Amino acid sequence: MPTIALLALGFISAALIVGTAYMMLRVTDRDLRLIERMSAAQGVWTGPKIEKDVPAKSIGGDLKGAVGGLGRVIMGSGLLPGKTKVELEQTLMSSGFRGPNALALFIGSKLILLALSPGLGWLLANAMNTKDLTRIAIIMAVSVLGLLVPDFLVRRIRRQYLAEVEDGLADALDLLTICAQAGLSLEPGMTRVASELRRARPGISREFEMTVRELEILSDPSVALGNMGKRTGLDSLKRLTATLIQTMQYGTPLSDALRSLSNEMRTMALTRFEERAARLPVLLTLPMILFILPCIFIIVGGPAGISVVRSMSK
Repeated sequence: MPTIALLALGFISAALIVGTAYMMLRVTDRDLRLIERMSAAQGVWTGPKIEKDVPAKSIGGDLKGAVGGLGRVIMGSGLLPGKTKVELEQTLMSSGFRGPNALALFIGSKLILLALSPGLGWLLANAMNTKDLTRIAIIMAVSVLGLLVPDFLVRRIRRQYLAEVEDGLADALDLLTICAQAGLSLEPGMTRVASELRRARPGISREFEMTVRELEILSDPSVALGNMGKRTGLDSLKRLTATLIQTMQYGTPLSDALRSLSNEMRTMALTRFEERAARLPVLLTLPMILFILPCIFIIVGGPAGISVVRSMSK
């Protein structure tokens, strides 16, 4: 097989592995658990029926199990320090990966990419016809890159998810205030807000849904509300949870607290927009120097320069 074909095959394999790992991390059993809980509330248990209707094994399930099993082996071997494990779990949780096997799939994906990256680097070095030292450097660079690709993807997904949650928080607070004024308590109000914003603001809707589940399970509501701020680490959600906890402890009106908090967050958002607008002149200085000023100099001084050249050529 030609070297170019091998190189293309290696790139395609690496892309497929990264894409598969991403899809595995995004898969959660949220819908399945929701169906089971709704059925259990109605007095019908659908767990065995769901397992019976699902095929025994699929290629995706086998691959997911293999990658997760490899990650669990590394987690159980003690090679991963406890502090690093907690930090990775928090990072994955704040990125929206809440499945029980998220950390195992993440670690397994890193190991698989690390194992395949040297072969990809060797193919790339052969295609470039490099010398021995350069070939070794390329193989090492591609190996390090393969190890860091999952971290880069998770960080990018985390930034996007946190921005999505923060953008939808103001709308969620307005709807929650309306629900409180209509007479709904905190838990039914959050359920209604999560239902209304499921398509428009899926990030904050997902956080509210998980908080409602914890409120139904945990005996202490303050713990469930505190977990909503800890999962993402956003200051705005932490302030919301602190406000809700204080409202429950001291018996202050929920609608008044939510209205003041909503107004405060919208004021802060407007302040951030004004700060970004104030930075625009500074950010536009370099593009103006590089692209606009040379054009102005050519337009202004071009005719004079052409006249000087013509006069000197005579």
